[in-house]
Amino acid sequence: MRRIVSVSIGSSLRDGKAIINVCGEDFSIERIGTNGDIQKAIDLIKELDGKVAAFGMGGIDLYIWGGKRRFILREAKKIARAPKKTPIVDGSGLKNTLERRAIQNLARENPDLFSGKNVLLTCALDRFGMAQALQDTGSQVLYGDFMFVLGIPVPIYKLKVLENAVAILAPIVVQFPFKWLYPIGSNQEAAPNLSKYEKFYDWADIIAGDYHMIRKYMPDDLSGKIILTNTITENDVDFLRMRNIEELITTTPNLDGRSFGTNVMEGLIVALLDKPLNEITADDYNKVLDEIGFVPRRERFKENGFAMSN
Repeated sequence: MRRIVSVSIGSSLRDGKAIINVCGEDFSIERIGTNGDIQKAIDLIKELDGKVAAFGMGGIDLYIWGGKRRFILREAKKIARAPKKTPIVDGSGLKNTLERRAIQNLARENPDLFSGKNVLLTCALDRFGMAQALQDTGSQVLYGDFMFVLGIPVPIYKLKVLENAVAILAPIVVQFPFKWLYPIGSNQEAAPNLSKYEKFYDWADIIAGDYHMIRKYMPDDLSGKIILTNTITENDVDFLRMRNIEELITTTPNLDGRSFGTNVMEGLIVALLDKPLNEITADDYNKVLDEIGFVPRRERFKENGFAMSN
């Protein structure tokens, strides 16, 4: 049995493990959090290097994207350089394929899901496939990157405007300590700032993006809202149920009660492909995704607090 390990700088309270059979082969997929300690993540990767099939780099992205340009995060680069034998991925390959496909399939199967709806995408820079796919669904998208990443209350409603702004700011932002940009360690479990962007949550019919970004400013009441995300634990489902959401959709599948991050699932696909990372293309990812047949996880919530999966 081959082992896929996501070493995350996020909270260890979110750790999990599952055994799955994919393409006739059993895999152990696992998430290990280091509670915000980047050096501990590097040390763990070095310890497991050559002993596992693939690493996922959790809780941090290697790149952010602005149009066709990508910008490397300084602290992520340190983690990505840690292994010498085992491939390491940050999930960006699946964000460009799996998440794009998920939106396209959902829109095709249920055109009313997005058409004419307001979508709050908390951060497009780390979900460029989702951002681009949402443009084609007939929805009005608010890109919350300035608000949710930089704390600047500037909503953006055109992806091209965001891309142009990123091209200017990204070379500076990628040098910041990552904890300034994204909740890591125990901050992932902190109480949300309920009122800061409440009016934008109220405006939205669908709230999409990274779960920790969504949770960061989540109001207590999200009645009638749809949450479109991934990396969801059973505790997260309970948290969302208490806020009266209408439906939870995750772009990664439900495995033993949780939806793992794209970095874990990309590690699994890299292990299946058994090719050097620099030779893997979007077509390779799509081919394996066709073979595996992953579909989004969907759970509709009733008024009595129970969820129905489909």
